[in-house]
Amino acid sequence: MRVPKLRGFNNPFRVEYQALNLDVIEATGLAAVDPEILHDRGLTHKGAHVKVLGRGQITRAVTVKAHAFSKSAEAAITAAGGSVEVLPLPWGDRRPPAKGNALTNS
Repeated sequence: MRVPKLRGFNNPFRVEYQALNLDVIEATGLAAVDPEILHDRGLTHKGAHVKVLGRGQITRAVTVKAHAFSKSAEAAITAAGGSVEVLPLPWGDRRPPAKGNALTNS
């Protein structure tokens, strides 16, 4: 009776990223991109973890700071003469804090 039926499993430690493609970075026209600048331009939410994906083309050298990169995006940025910097996640090298389950105080 206490086992949830047909509801699946919701991982409380899942890390959610906000996706950002190369064509969006190209359209901004900036030489340096980081999550704060993206939030100021309205492209990401406040405090979002940004992952750069490889859709689109990039034709100029750009310094990109984000929390995660796909392999194709990293290769495209470095091939265009830009640089990639991986930002650390706020909780460090351990798993993210649980939210919305019996292990939290909410």
